[in-house]
Amino acid sequence: MKIVKRLLQGFLVLVGVLLVLLASPRIWSAINSGKPPVGYHFELPGLLAVGIGLEKLINMSPEVPADIEEIKDIEYKNINGKSLQLNIYKPKNCAKSSPILVFIHGGGWRSGQRTDYSVYTVAFAKKGYITATVSYRLLKDSPYPACAEDITDAVQWFYTHGDQYGYDPDRIALIGGSAGAHLALLAAYEWKKPHALNDTVTVPLAPHRIKAVVDIYGPIDLTTEYARSQSLVTTFIAHSYQEAPELYREASPIQYLDKNDPPTMILHGTSDNLVPISQSDLLKARMDSLGVPNVYYKVPLWPHAMDVVQRVNDYAQDKMTEFFKKNLN
Repeated sequence: MKIVKRLLQGFLVLVGVLLVLLASPRIWSAINSGKPPVGYHFELPGLLAVGIGLEKLINMSPEVPADIEEIKDIEYKNINGKSLQLNIYKPKNCAKSSPILVFIHGGGWRSGQRTDYSVYTVAFAKKGYITATVSYRLLKDSPYPACAEDITDAVQWFYTHGDQYGYDPDRIALIGGSAGAHLALLAAYEWKKPHALNDTVTVPLAPHRIKAVVDIYGPIDLTTEYARSQSLVTTFIAHSYQEAPELYREASPIQYLDKNDPPTMILHGTSDNLVPISQSDLLKARMDSLGVPNVYYKVPLWPHAMDVVQRVNDYAQDKMTEFFKKNLN
């Protein structure tokens, strides 16, 4: 009986220590309100925190309020019979020529759908913004440069449809996560030129530029050692680095940075093992050297896709709101 009692005591102590360790990020953040939320570094404790209710996941399919008009399945491009579409969310009482926030989903260029970012489109529409989310060709349809061409065409579409949907084409922000951030940055930094692309639709080039861009843990430089050996990247490019180094350079947003590029906001978890935070460090250093306005939020001890956790998503939305208020006026 004594042995059983000691084992039980030891087990209870172990459980108590584990609970304290799991609760410590929440405790630290409560004490240090206003600072970035602290995570768990490793995936397993993060999953445990969700499992026991310490952390809450976001609602991926929020209800669209009655005062928000949802305009679904707008075709912005048809390529080889494939319809590429977008959704727009418009407050029914929004001011004429409001800014528009365009969200681009991630998924490693191979998966995901535009409704994945409903958590953002609905939330920011509630705040008075017109919002949109865009589909693009995935790897099952075609490798690079197909999706980059699609997002470039989507941007041209937004430039030319402001009057129809009530937004200002000179106040467009692009926001993306992971692969979506990569595509947002390419478009914002004017990857190539629309008339030079192979699979673009025939649209008039509008005299506009992206006003602001938000990069949520996106890859920046595909020529780095990390990217050359990353299976997602090599599948995306459809060639090894040794076979086509020029394509890896061409697909890297950092190659297009210049002093005239729009203000950029970066959000990245310091424990990201899929897209290392060194990618965002590179972008920050290059923007600073060029004088491009930027803000960079390192979110401590969070992995990739950190904003599926409600606490991180709230922080991301707060920082984006500050950024949009400053840069979309």
